Amino acid sequence: MLRTLNLDGDAQADLSVHGGPTRAVYAYPVEHYQYWRREFPGMDLAPGMFGENFTIEGLLETDVNIGDRFRIGTAEVMATAPRLPCYKLGIKFGRSDILKKLLVTRYTGFYCAVLREGEVRAGDKIERLGRDEAGVSVDEVAHLYAFRPDAAMLQRAIDTKSLPETWRGYFRQQLDKLNADHERNVT
Repeated sequence: MLRTLNLDGDAQADLSVHGGPTRAVYAYPVEHYQYWRREFPGMDLAPGMFGENFTIEGLLETDVNIGDRFRIGTAEVMATAPRLPCYKLGIKFGRSDILKKLLVTRYTGFYCAVLREGEVRAGDKIERLGRDEAGVSVDEVAHLYAFRPDAAMLQRAIDTKSLPETWRGYFRQQLDKLNADHERNVT
């Protein structure tokens, strides 16, 4: 069962950074595994290696907007944010550079909120129910976080209501810094 806070049997150790209403499910595209196998030859990279609940196919970060809604089995979910890797992934991979590599490649996968609880099974088709055309893509949010952003893109992210408030607040701070830097350079 996919529940509002997570999958049955999937208890997260640190709920301050994992799980919760906007991070109940983590989806990671299977297409990225090919890249990582080239990057880390000889490493066993079985599905789930990145800590994902769902290893998905056909939905890349560039194709999914924050706020897009999907049906998986009888559950409905909404994309909320890219995943920011934590040090535990570095431990799992046995190399700390995986954190930076995930951000640089923007192969982050994405978190979902559960809009309707339901049963999910391996092999279930993921059906897009709705697209937030005004929203930003998961890839764009990861880019804003990892690289120097521009004011227009920051504002688009801030205006994306489905992006969790923690992300929007962070981007407001970045926009304020960008505007302050601009003011200092103009005067």
